[in-house]
Amino acid sequence: MVRTSAVYASIVLVIGFSFPPFLIAVVPLVWFYSKVTAYYLSTSRELKRLDAVSRSPIFAWFSESLAGISTIRAFDQQSVFIASNARRIDRNQLCYLPSTSVNRWLAVRLEFVGAIIIFVTAVLTVAAVATSDVDAGLVGLVLSYALSTTGSLNWFVRSASEVEQNVVSVERIVHYAKDLEPEAPYELPENKPASRWPTAGEVEFREYSARYRPELDLVLKDISMTIKPKEKIGICGRTGAGKSSLLLALFRIIEPASGTIFIDKVDISKLGLHDLRTAISIVPQNPDLFEGTLRENIDPVGEHQDVDIWTALEHAHLKAYIESLPGGLDAPVQEAGSSLSAGQRQLLCFARALLRKTKVLVLDEATSAVDLDTDRAIQEIIRGPIFRDVTILTIAHRLNTIMESDRVLVLDAGRIAEFDSPQKLLENKSSIFRSMAMEAGLVQAQPDDEVKA
Repeated sequence: MVRTSAVYASIVLVIGFSFPPFLIAVVPLVWFYSKVTAYYLSTSRELKRLDAVSRSPIFAWFSESLAGISTIRAFDQQSVFIASNARRIDRNQLCYLPSTSVNRWLAVRLEFVGAIIIFVTAVLTVAAVATSDVDAGLVGLVLSYALSTTGSLNWFVRSASEVEQNVVSVERIVHYAKDLEPEAPYELPENKPASRWPTAGEVEFREYSARYRPELDLVLKDISMTIKPKEKIGICGRTGAGKSSLLLALFRIIEPASGTIFIDKVDISKLGLHDLRTAISIVPQNPDLFEGTLRENIDPVGEHQDVDIWTALEHAHLKAYIESLPGGLDAPVQEAGSSLSAGQRQLLCFARALLRKTKVLVLDEATSAVDLDTDRAIQEIIRGPIFRDVTILTIAHRLNTIMESDRVLVLDAGRIAEFDSPQKLLENKSSIFRSMAMEAGLVQAQPDDEVKA
């Protein structure tokens, strides 16, 4: 834009210097041109935003279709997805075609302004030649400059429009940088915990409440409990009870509205996020893998020896499979782990957590994607010697996975409804946990249960 501005300014200066009367015509032309340009830029900028907004669903739908293409073909739903994609493209074209029309609208008016400049220059040069002794070379120079006016005008307006359209991206960056509240500091040197923290794994909630945004209702309400070191806690509840919110609170993905959480007597709200999150391991419900090698997915920072990695894989029941691959630990993993089955991806995340050997481990429905035999083997590992000294919080997908926990935490509408051993909760015929176990077929209904129901 700077270059085209300089070219256009030089054209006006050369013509104006050679024929000063031409500068009189410049004033109305500049006024007309500025009005046309301002109108075009404001319109094209908004059309660009509409085009960008309507284009995103096309890419999102296409990506989702690729991810689920086997399911789409299995249910013979190709025509449904093709029609939906066509509707999104049509909607985008409704925003894109006006951009082309606006460009044509601008081109006509720029050609008109350029033609007037050429006409005025030609008239003045002919008059100058007829009335005075003007060098023919100078006249040719002026006319050649005037003929390039239209192209320079077009380039200037289009480059200015491109600058404004690209500044839309800058607006989004400014919005993220200034308007959105960032997370807590990554590190707080003045509040760094001990190098081997936590050493016991005690987790304490003190009157803890949290919400996702300031204007929303509380999702956790006055949670107060103490989880002893090495204790195995099962967490269950109905949909929306606050199980996942409790996990997010532990990692400070959501911040407390009141109260706090202590791990080994250390207030986690006063720690840097890096120090906190590296002290807790998690096996998520949806396995997260990255394009690269198996070694990079199991040990992303490269701080463990191969022997430790193989030990973790053996405990996760993946050693035989990894050994059968041509590259072993260096075997490639495709994007999002698509080269592995859902169960293998989950077990790989389990091996990643095993390798870190932290004192607090969170299992967020970690066995939901594996079969019952593998689930049973994982439960044996969790209760085996490798996790004997680890505090484990298990969010239950299947209640049978927490039946052997030391205690079970039952949440209801963000509050602690029950917190006791599974045996005592099952003996209490009015407990929520017993009713959930009956629904899962883990406990036989008694006659008085049926009457009460």
